[in-house]
Amino acid sequence: MEKKRILYVSQEITPYLPESPISKLSQDLPTLMNEAGHEVRIFMPRFGCINERRHQLHEVIRLSGMNLIVNDMDQPLIIKVASIPTSRIQVYFIDNEEYFKRKATLTDDKGDLFADNDERSLFFCRGVLETVKKLGWKPDVIHAHGWMTSMLPIYLKKNFADDPIFEDSKLVYSLYNNEFSGSLSEDMAKKIKLNEGEKCVETISTPDFMNLNKIAIEHSDAVTVGTEGVSEDLKAHATDRGLPLLDVVSDEERSQAYQEFYQEILVEESVA
Repeated sequence: MEKKRILYVSQEITPYLPESPISKLSQDLPTLMNEAGHEVRIFMPRFGCINERRHQLHEVIRLSGMNLIVNDMDQPLIIKVASIPTSRIQVYFIDNEEYFKRKATLTDDKGDLFADNDERSLFFCRGVLETVKKLGWKPDVIHAHGWMTSMLPIYLKKNFADDPIFEDSKLVYSLYNNEFSGSLSEDMAKKIKLNEGEKCVETISTPDFMNLNKIAIEHSDAVTVGTEGVSEDLKAHATDRGLPLLDVVSDEERSQAYQEFYQEILVEESVA
């Protein structure tokens, strides 16, 4: 596989958050691709429980300062950066006082989802795309991990598809068995503000775990399975649409399997 630019977007990555199937794979994959000679960037939310001093985060003034409108409110976008110690890969953090200052990730101390997780997801996904534009860094592949990134595919396809930075980018979405009970705010579909109106977001009229993953699949170019135990319905949602699907692979096979998978979707586009 020729050298490519690969953008990883994840809701959690080690060592900044505790190890989990998502956070581990979200560090392992970029590390493997970096070792294989590809150019890699990573984005994640700057949750308030991340220790900035320990991990040496610092603000990137030239990338900060933009305001994103979410639910008719201006929300300042702050960008911070650090490097993974073992690989020196740059990690960009999407930050905002309203959404990410609290000392928790997605649930409160009772285990309940935060009421504004819908807006946090929208802000995060838009913030990633706006920041990559500002960087002027054109990714060949964008690989999203975790349901908090589920709005990234639809934003890319509906609001950023004609942007020169993203016009050739292919979107890969990873499925995990990190299901939550209940749903995000039922107003989420109205808050997305797509260029094509709301019909394409009918899937998340009830934004529960399954529907968030389904809408991500519907606007992705390919799907991978990050862990065992992922819903067969979600896998079928991808294959029924003719999307390439890479199931769980072993640690030993991961580098080659993912490089071949990325190459497959990039070649399909060039042939088409």
